[in-house]
Amino acid sequence: MKKFHMPTAYTILFILLIAVAAATWIIPAGAYQRQGEDQTPAAGSYAPVEQQPQGVGDVLLASFEGFYDAVDVALFILMVGGFLGVVMKTGAIDAGVSNIIRLLGGREILLIPVLMVLFSLGGTSFGMWEETMAFYPLLIPVFVAAGYDPLVGIAVVLLGSGTGVLASTVNPFATGIAAGFAGVSLGEGLLLRLLMLVVFDAAAIWFVMAYARKIRANPEKSLTADLPQRFTPRRGGEVPALTGRRKLVLAIFTATFLIMIYGVIPFDDIGAPLPALNWWFPELSALFMASGMLIGLLYGMGEQETLDAFVAGAADLIGVGFIIGISRGITVLMDSGRITDTVLYWGERSLEGSGSVLFILLVYLIYLPLSILIPSSSGLATLSVPIMAPLGQFAGISGALIVTAFQSASGLVNLITPTAAVVMGGLAFGGVPYDRWVRFVWKLILIFLLITLGFLAVSAVL
Repeated sequence: MKKFHMPTAYTILFILLIAVAAATWIIPAGAYQRQGEDQTPAAGSYAPVEQQPQGVGDVLLASFEGFYDAVDVALFILMVGGFLGVVMKTGAIDAGVSNIIRLLGGREILLIPVLMVLFSLGGTSFGMWEETMAFYPLLIPVFVAAGYDPLVGIAVVLLGSGTGVLASTVNPFATGIAAGFAGVSLGEGLLLRLLMLVVFDAAAIWFVMAYARKIRANPEKSLTADLPQRFTPRRGGEVPALTGRRKLVLAIFTATFLIMIYGVIPFDDIGAPLPALNWWFPELSALFMASGMLIGLLYGMGEQETLDAFVAGAADLIGVGFIIGISRGITVLMDSGRITDTVLYWGERSLEGSGSVLFILLVYLIYLPLSILIPSSSGLATLSVPIMAPLGQFAGISGALIVTAFQSASGLVNLITPTAAVVMGGLAFGGVPYDRWVRFVWKLILIFLLITLGFLAVSAVL
């Protein structure tokens, strides 16, 4: 009997596209009335509309339309790839990684809690999520070179930032937008979210470190042990020397990431006394392109060699760009089929007449499938919170707790759903099939789910 092999990320996403298209033939089409500049749906205004079933042609076009919607993210990925192509050509990364491992002297596992806390702070404060795509090709080789597997590097970035987003304390793109629609301030519910952040961070760090220790002691227990290894540990003689030029490259390399992080932090929204640059993907793409050119020229590579390295690096990541476009196509099909509001309406109906504890738990559970269908946290907040928050008032639930339930569900789903471009893109960087990630992370997802239900139930009673 032929052994089953998990389909590639592309096939999984196309299967989901077909499933969503099929759903548009079965689920009744409907729409809420929109109000205000943000076109937010009004609770109780849902009405059926003409059915818009999506056919074969719509499925084929959805990926392209999704790619048009996500072209800014895709171009950012290509520019990061080009930037890394130039940096890798200089040998500075290999030299720097070798130095880090030598300095740690067998204590490389300490990188896990340090990096995960840093990524978590970025996730909880300014929603650092798509921006982490730039860190996968940087950190995965570091952990592999230290004797771990690609899953450890992926988990440090994805679970680090993802845990921060899950417990978004002042994240303006999830908590901020949702709080505005719920009619509460960003500070309401902050203590609960801070407590959740500490608990989730501790659980995630323990989980990743336990796996890392296990596979370093017994490499055959790695979930990727039977896969072709894209990255291999370096031997001492293979590592280039850390020369003055390579130190300059690493300095520019580090400065580029620091500038990126500063550029995307909305200091004005979170009340920090620093000027906000309000950068997003166009500016970040330009930053990485300029830094790549600068590094190549300062290293003495010349115009042609620099451009060749940049183009080759961008080509290595073009598959990740395709994945991002295809995943956006799922939302395109739902909106075109006019079933997004219907799914939301079903959630609204299921909450009627619930007590406070049952209500908030149902809100959280309803948000789990909604987050799969609508992976954008800001988009989901705009669609759903104006409906959920008024319902919560009848059940004696504050708007702040509705916001916490929304962001916790959205953040949890985004750690594992194949509709999240960051998940599929990060796995593509590491050459790890989706099923291996599910096998790795499902226990932690279950832990997060149970902890969140406990926090919400206790908060509804207090």
